Amino acid sequence: MPQLYTAGLVLIKENKVLLALSKNKNAFYLPGGKINENENENAITALIREIEEELSSVLKADKLQFYKHITAPAFGEEPDVIMEQDCFFYNDALSIMPSAEIERAEWFSKAEYLQQQHIAPGVVKLFDELTADGFITSQS
Repeated sequence: MPQLYTAGLVLIKENKVLLALSKNKNAFYLPGGKINENENENAITALIREIEEELSSVLKADKLQFYKHITAPAFGEEPDVIMEQDCFFYNDALSIMPSAEIERAEWFSKAEYLQQQHIAPGVVKLFDELTADGFITSQS
């Protein structure tokens, strides 16, 4: 099965996770994006680049903390493509301003996310992992 390697930023506020809606996708997903493997880019470098592009924010590498790797079907790709995503917490204040490629960014509980018309399997898996690890509560 083809794999899509990505990096995602996990921001939690008041028991909700920040998700972004790209202008070329139909579902909210973690801010971040593809790792350019042909340029020997790693997950942290990719995440810093993508967040600057998507949310007009510059991440500091030393404030990123690896959380977990998520494997799930890649939303909006060919049916057999699997997303392989390294997820990171950010341990500093961050100003969020969606850029040209992002339509908007919103905070979601899992229940709110599941009410969306289109749902990315990786985001649902992330909500489950965050709940199991005690970062958010299941009532959200």
